[in-house]
Amino acid sequence: MAGSETDAAIDEVAREFALLGDWEERYGHIIDLGKALEPLSEPERCEANKVRGCASQVWLTTHVRDGRLYFRGDSDALIVRGLIAILLRIFSGRTSQDILAADPRAAFSRLGLADALTMQRSNGVIAMIERMRHDAAALGAAT
Repeated sequence: MAGSETDAAIDEVAREFALLGDWEERYGHIIDLGKALEPLSEPERCEANKVRGCASQVWLTTHVRDGRLYFRGDSDALIVRGLIAILLRIFSGRTSQDILAADPRAAFSRLGLADALTMQRSNGVIAMIERMRHDAAALGAAT
């Protein structure tokens, strides 16, 4: 089934969030995920890797290996780094078809993030997802 790996990753993150009580705990968890995220190197923090549409500075890299896309990301804002970590868990290591078949907005809604984030942060998350989908579409067209 298309999207099944991504759906499984969304389920895993949703279960993790369900174990946390209120949004204060969830934000703390997102920040912890951001702290644990491996930073990009200075050369990777270049204009070509910058994601447009984010209030914070965000960089994403994409590498293809064995027909799967692997993303890495970084930001100058800790909460955004945590959101990047969640996106990487959902989308990194997937095929372009899997990434494109997923409904990322429904996923963030399911995680409760759509209601918990400010409009500006939500727009940034959408910009990051669109960048990942763009890279997936480009890979799909190239294969």
